[in-house]
Amino acid sequence: MPIQAVLIDIDGVLAVGGVPIPGAPGAIHWLEDQGIPHRFVSNSTRRSRRQIAERLNQAGFSIRVDQITTPVVAALRLLEEKEISACRLLMTDAARSEFLDAGITEAPEDAEAVIVGDAGSAFTFGILNGAFREINDGALFIALERDRYWMAEDGLTLAAGPFVAALEYATGRAAVVTGKPSPDAFLSASAMMGVEPEKTAMIGDDIRTDVGGAQNAGLVGVLVKTGKYSSAAARESGITPDRIIDSIASVRELVV
Repeated sequence: MPIQAVLIDIDGVLAVGGVPIPGAPGAIHWLEDQGIPHRFVSNSTRRSRRQIAERLNQAGFSIRVDQITTPVVAALRLLEEKEISACRLLMTDAARSEFLDAGITEAPEDAEAVIVGDAGSAFTFGILNGAFREINDGALFIALERDRYWMAEDGLTLAAGPFVAALEYATGRAAVVTGKPSPDAFLSASAMMGVEPEKTAMIGDDIRTDVGGAQNAGLVGVLVKTGKYSSAAARESGITPDRIIDSIASVRELVV
């Protein structure tokens, strides 16, 4: 079945450390010129959507904020549905600002929900222990993402996943994941483009989160050999991508 729309991961696919992958800006411009529906689905919680767009556009891309979907957007929808406003926020200041701007109140004690994103070096024993106590006392446990690691400027770096797993182990409760590989992360983005999942390709550098998650949601999983791609990790995952391309610069091969 021909591909009619494309979802694209950001870190490791469009750029690494703010430096664009060779040919990436041109590939995105080509999608725009051809009128091919596309959105950018990122698990990044270190920056706000506006910051992500600004950084990419400074690197030569032309991407609007409303084209970017992050776990924060989905988490805010979930909080609204459950009428929750008091939360413990474990994440960067940039991600925290998006919650606060949306009317969420930061409650380090007696929180109705504990939301875990990528907090980097702020993941301390005290912070994690406080979150553990809140979750153990009944607070809703939300993970913005549970990636194992990502490709930073100075190399592979732990993401939120290991810390989410620690809290799940300690509390005996599974987190509600709003980012990839949650099926909703892919299906909602496809729905926004008005294209059926089976006609939508997800392009990513993470064999589990991007490719496996997309395939489980009924999308076409495409692995790129950039970012944190590892042939060994791909083999060991037990996941077979529908397609493998050298980089996003080869996106034309998927839709032409």
